[in-house]
Amino acid sequence: MRRRIGEACRVAGRDPAGVALVAVTKTQPDAALSAALAAGQRVFGENRVQEAQAHWADRRAGIPDLELRLIGPLQTNKAVEAAALFDVIETLDRPKLADALAAASEKSGRPVRVLVQVNTGSEPQKAGVEPEEADELIRHARERGLVVEGLMCIPPAEEAPGPHFALLRKIARRNGVETLSMGMSGDYETAIRFGATHVRVGSALFGERNRLETPSRD
Repeated sequence: MRRRIGEACRVAGRDPAGVALVAVTKTQPDAALSAALAAGQRVFGENRVQEAQAHWADRRAGIPDLELRLIGPLQTNKAVEAAALFDVIETLDRPKLADALAAASEKSGRPVRVLVQVNTGSEPQKAGVEPEEADELIRHARERGLVVEGLMCIPPAEEAPGPHFALLRKIARRNGVETLSMGMSGDYETAIRFGATHVRVGSALFGERNRLETPSRD
């Protein structure tokens, strides 16, 4: 996988050091996590707070360079737990969640780093702020003291991903953010061509996973 990321960067004229591989470990057994860690992987993406706690709470203290990223929808009542466990929350998609994360940050005294998730395809079943509302959410999150590092998206499965990645890059540029979490197992090479700084890869690393019901948002 690292070789393929490096080749995609070469084709795009980019430095491979500018693209982080996020290993998506949702629903994976402990053996898969241990194997990834043994191979030197240190950046991991999880969809659910409770599952991430089970995966990483006991491991975290012994891995000082571990980075955990929440890549699944977050309910406001889990904001405190999420802010305590994750280094970056990639799925900020509404002002109410920004307010909850800001309150968690104030309570802990720890800055909360976030990405704003943009629903580039305006799909009703997906989380994410509408593209035309992204600027306002970024402004609101910054005013509440959150550290807005960039944007995240998941393009519609039935559409070419390139235009969606281009849209995300455009929104990022006008808001002065650099992190672009975009691209998964099937389209990360395309995402790299459009400037992805983080690619979220699960099945290409671990094989197909068991699908769980997506949690509701409030």
